[in-house]
Amino acid sequence: MRTTLILAGVPSIVAEFTTSHRRRIADALLATAILSFTVPTTLLGLSFSLWGPIPDWIEIVIEVITVGTLLIRRRTALPMIIASVLCAVLTGQIVPMAFAAYSMTAENKVRHWQLMSVPLIAAAAAIDYVDPRTDDLLYLCLVRALTLIYLPALVGTWVRGYRGMILELRSGMREREQQAARRERRKIAREMHDTVTHAVTVMVLNAGMLHEATDSEVDRLAATIEDKGVEALGELRELLTVLRREDAPRTETGPRAVSRLVEEAAATGTRVTLHYDLPDIGLPTQVGHACYRVVQEGLSNVSKHAPRSRVRVVCEAHDGVVTVSVVNDRGGGGPRMSLQRLLPHSGFGLAGLVERITLLNGQLERGPTPDGGFMLTARIPLNSGGARPSGASADEVAGGERP
Repeated sequence: MRTTLILAGVPSIVAEFTTSHRRRIADALLATAILSFTVPTTLLGLSFSLWGPIPDWIEIVIEVITVGTLLIRRRTALPMIIASVLCAVLTGQIVPMAFAAYSMTAENKVRHWQLMSVPLIAAAAAIDYVDPRTDDLLYLCLVRALTLIYLPALVGTWVRGYRGMILELRSGMREREQQAARRERRKIAREMHDTVTHAVTVMVLNAGMLHEATDSEVDRLAATIEDKGVEALGELRELLTVLRREDAPRTETGPRAVSRLVEEAAATGTRVTLHYDLPDIGLPTQVGHACYRVVQEGLSNVSKHAPRSRVRVVCEAHDGVVTVSVVNDRGGGGPRMSLQRLLPHSGFGLAGLVERITLLNGQLERGPTPDGGFMLTARIPLNSGGARPSGASADEVAGGERP
């Protein structure tokens, strides 16, 4: 079964390698094609020079040098043009000049390519004229030279224009997608502000009115509801800012707030311990926020599904990877187990965590433990793409727009 899975992943690995090294593969195939065309001609004694006989090893060296200049044609086309003309004059091989003519226009490395094509066409016509295997008609030699030099150069201009058009279309499409995303974020921000913010505000105001009650337990519960409502309002305001600015939340939802989550869970009767070993400086904001959300979701699930279990929360960083885990044992039952039936189960929490961790190039593992408990573990690299160090501004990272 494992062998089957490995073999099934081979095509995707090959496709990814081909895509990422497309230019190098094309250069290697092109170099192989030129060598296959020129070297055998020399070894079979079919080559010739405008200056008389030349040793075969010199011709092969010139052909190899010509192929070497092919590999740098995207940076500068002049070495390949000179080498291909020299190869044609000393070995009678015109094919490298055709590739040089194509490259100087396709890569846009020669400004006045029409003028550069004139000496190439003249050299090709002269070599074709003195070739003992062709006719001596100058007219036909010029036609063949135009076909072998000017036509590839013209095709190169078409290829360059096509590439430019594709880049322009992709750039325009990316800009339109970003504009659409900004409009959608503003729409979501408006809807959340008009609905959720109002509802939470009313809840906080009503909880504050309960402080007038004489019952100390009611007063304590009302204070807790008010505090959590104010905290939710703060996070909601920051979320609205995120939707408008593409920035990370700035409320206290980073790794330093994990201890507060543990204290709140312990206050509700959960037996929880914390092992915290994360750096205070250099931890990217998005990574710290993800750590907070993992612990928050883990403790929330424990309070709903295993309220009397023992929980261990671990936050540590080793070898450039941040590991956050919330592990609980099987625990025991009790009256609070009814929360599992009372509270709605959506499954959106874990799904949202998977998306959040995946965006940071991390992995989220969850599942039962051997002793009947449950494990939630996230591993996030410190150098996650798009993550920024704590204290950096949004403009330094994404160039986000100001509200």
